[in-house]
Amino acid sequence: MKLARLLATSLLVTALADAAVAKDTVTLGQVLEPPHLDPTAGAAAAIDEIVYANVFEGLTRIAADGSVQPQLATSWEVSPDGLAWTFHLKQGVTFHDGTGFDSTDVKFSLERALAEDSVNAQKGLFEPIAAVETPDPATVVIRLKRPTGLLPWNLAWGDAVIVAPESAETNRTRPVGTGPFQFTEWRQGDRLVLSRREGADVALAQVTFRFIADPAAATAALMAEDVDGYLNFPAPEALPQFEADPRFAVVIGTTEGETLLAINNRRQPLDDVRVRRAIGHAIDRQALIDGAMMGYGQPIGSHFSPSHPAYVDLTSRSAHDPELARRLLAEAGVGDLKLTIKLPPPSYARRSGEIIQAQLAEVGIQAELVPVEWAQWLEQVFANKDYDLTIVSHTEPLDIGIYARDDYYFNYRNPDFQALMARIEGTADEAERNTLYGQAQEMLAADAVNGFLFELPKQGVWNARLEGMWANAPIQATDLTGVRWAE
Repeated sequence: MKLARLLATSLLVTALADAAVAKDTVTLGQVLEPPHLDPTAGAAAAIDEIVYANVFEGLTRIAADGSVQPQLATSWEVSPDGLAWTFHLKQGVTFHDGTGFDSTDVKFSLERALAEDSVNAQKGLFEPIAAVETPDPATVVIRLKRPTGLLPWNLAWGDAVIVAPESAETNRTRPVGTGPFQFTEWRQGDRLVLSRREGADVALAQVTFRFIADPAAATAALMAEDVDGYLNFPAPEALPQFEADPRFAVVIGTTEGETLLAINNRRQPLDDVRVRRAIGHAIDRQALIDGAMMGYGQPIGSHFSPSHPAYVDLTSRSAHDPELARRLLAEAGVGDLKLTIKLPPPSYARRSGEIIQAQLAEVGIQAELVPVEWAQWLEQVFANKDYDLTIVSHTEPLDIGIYARDDYYFNYRNPDFQALMARIEGTADEAERNTLYGQAQEMLAADAVNGFLFELPKQGVWNARLEGMWANAPIQATDLTGVRWAE
């Protein structure tokens, strides 16, 4: 009997010890697996969702409230003419491989992004930079071709994180940054593991990302507690089930994700604005939100987040009007139009595709749905522009400037829009800049560049004991630096 009591006590102590260990690890579900892990060399949001602020850091960062905060730079100032920005750097910082961080790493990273052979997906963010100077190891001076009031914001993107010359070429598979978590393991098709670096001031010792895209499988994994949460849960129809379960917190927030029926503006007959407008009028946004998103999401009429103070509601410009859509197609001389819609894996895209296919059919447009994997989408649609239509959510912050890029996959080229974006970049006054943003939204709506659908909601579901999870997503990130288990 005494031996049994001792054994029971031992097992209890072991169980309590195991529970204590479990409190500093977390397993999160993620819909998309990244194609690689270098945020400076890829457009996939799934890269930043794992490594932003966790593995890699920039001079600045975007915080949970959407504000720009210091990160590797402690402070900065701009010259009176707006052409020179001086950044003062943290000292004593090292990369995960032990190499030191200083101003030469900043110079290397920015010049690498600017290089002629750069593969940075947001190369345009760096175009205003004329030169990067390093007067001493703790100071960087960025000289500009023209005043760019948004420079601290631009440097807060994942595409602008600082990398080291010693490890830059292998960051795709073994990322080495200055962040509080370091890369441990990647079992492709299954999971990716990050571990707390020695001395890092974060509560979690280990983070595991499980790649589960299927909505039913995601629901089952959460219910079984095989994963502790999803920051972007792919099954909105299951949210009431989790809301009724006290084990979970369900938090519906906002994102920067403008969900589009993207249009190849250079492919006939989509190069005719009347055809693009017809597509816009064929879409019933509310029916789409109700059917594909279970009522979650806000309609948009241009490429801009409704949470931004410069947002203009332009949904009336492309209001659901099948008769007008048919008339516009007739005016354009288009009959029996057949198009393809390439659909990446996220459930919002696949489900929206089925509804939009039916809505287009009502106005005489036959749309074939072509499901593609994420790597295929990046190659065929984003890189090679081989598509008619596609559905995707652009989750980068304040990214309306992508429409000013001649080589962007929309194939939209408008010199007036490019000139307007140049004015915005050079405007330091926020109120004036917001007015110009409104004009930019108007221009995109008038040109019907894309079918503007809805702002992707952030549907978070996680263990109710987890603290510090972001309610909103001002940037595409799963920032775990402030996450901890409640005692």
